[in-house]
Amino acid sequence: MKKHSRLHLPSAPARPGEAPDFSYVQLSAAGAVARPDVNARARDIGSLSIELVRVLDDAGEAVGPWHPHLDPADLQIGLRHMLLTRLFDDRMQRNQRAGKISFYIRSLGEEAVCRWRSAWRCVRATCVPLLSQSGRADRARIALVDLMCQLLSNTRDMCKGRQLPVMYHSKAGNIFSISGNLATQFPQAVGWAMAAAIKGEDHLAASWIGEGSSAEADFITPCCLPPLSGAGHSERGEQSVGNLDFSGICRR
Repeated sequence: MKKHSRLHLPSAPARPGEAPDFSYVQLSAAGAVARPDVNARARDIGSLSIELVRVLDDAGEAVGPWHPHLDPADLQIGLRHMLLTRLFDDRMQRNQRAGKISFYIRSLGEEAVCRWRSAWRCVRATCVPLLSQSGRADRARIALVDLMCQLLSNTRDMCKGRQLPVMYHSKAGNIFSISGNLATQFPQAVGWAMAAAIKGEDHLAASWIGEGSSAEADFITPCCLPPLSGAGHSERGEQSVGNLDFSGICRR
């Protein structure tokens, strides 16, 4: 009698060329997910890990508690920066395809994420970005011509030829050098935040990570380091990572 394997390989809901069906995906209604207080405990916001925060409804209108209520002038500035990022990416990618620069990666789909930092005018934050978030650099008071010089590795290269193209950095703009490897920026972000906390500064370190990379040791280790060292205990008895609050981590 032939034995059947206990290994289960799920079949794809649709093959190339077939119409995909996403009816099995459970989505939260626009405006239905509650917005917790910024000082909420991690144990109280666990539901956010299985819910989808939707600000725009099917008609394109912002609804619910996550509606930022931005002024039209701020929305226009944000849209301009998003369009500028898209146009700069298109132009530079064409140069890469033509062989004028050796490497380039776009911020496609993350233009709005790249825009957030310039909106925080009153917050002193150091960005530790991902490779695909190079659009943050042109928000950090770096002239476009300087970004292009870094891509071309000429005499005005801010990295002095020590980095691949797109690996921008800016001390004045508080942009940590972009890393080409996923999740490797989290230890640096946590270390910077802990140093700021030790010096008594109220600066913030902001970093991002993808869903898959969060399983890497580069993410797990920095999460464990501050509690083990006794740093970052808050008044409510929980442990935080220096000036980097992991209860508000945003996964792409």
